[in-house]
Amino acid sequence: MHINVIIDNIIVKKRIRKNLGELNPLMNSMKVYGLLNPIVINGKKELIAGERRLESAKRLGWKTIPAIVIDKTGVLEKLELEIEENLHRRNLTRDELANGYARMDRLKHPGALKTVWRALIAFFKRLFRIST
Repeated sequence: MHINVIIDNIIVKKRIRKNLGELNPLMNSMKVYGLLNPIVINGKKELIAGERRLESAKRLGWKTIPAIVIDKTGVLEKLELEIEENLHRRNLTRDELANGYARMDRLKHPGALKTVWRALIAFFKRLFRIST
């Protein structure tokens, strides 16, 4: 079940992750795009997954945060889910990231390609004196 939860009501107990790392990039993303992946809590509003997202939301001054509520309250179940949520991540490779940014740039600036295409056409028209 997805709900919006009041941030001050979320209980954060002992976590595996000791260092949240640099949060500014995540905070900037959340400012621009919102929260793409909800945090995970149980019915007691105990955080199971998403401590970096939660802390970023707090620092941004958010009062509520989207959350998925699951029915897991046992210490072992919560620990398994916390590990699972953080274990199977894979960052993009340098090439994947470069290709993604290149595609994004082409979508943001489609006129650049058209300008080059028109210049090539004009060049060949002049070269071969083709009239339209």
